Amino acid sequence: MKNFVVKTIANAGALAVATWLLSDITLTGTSTGRKIWTLILVALVFGLVNFLVKPLVKLLSLPLFILTLGLFTLVINALMLLLTSWLADKLDLSFHVEGFWTAVLGGLIISVVSWALNLVLPDGKD
Repeated sequence: MKNFVVKTIANAGALAVATWLLSDITLTGTSTGRKIWTLILVALVFGLVNFLVKPLVKLLSLPLFILTLGLFTLVINALMLLLTSWLADKLDLSFHVEGFWTAVLGGLIISVVSWALNLVLPDGKD
């Protein structure tokens, strides 16, 4: 359970950095507290998408992974971010990613920041 909370916080932080760095990834809200709550909910959606959908997509696109020596991961991450944006819209969360190339760059930023935060944050495995 502690690991789940840490990963959700890391995802929320990574999503916050992506919205701060990229103008085409938007997070709107009336207050800071509302924005933080939205980020946590979007991080949960993003975590579920990565847990449920991403393994299946990676398995189906295995030949492309081999052909591109793993660079196709950037496309998969972008698609997962776009799916999260679509689901956030359906759940009436104020998070939106505008365009595929923004999603590629956003996915890269989220991956790097999330990785760094998971190194720093305690996960109970020590």
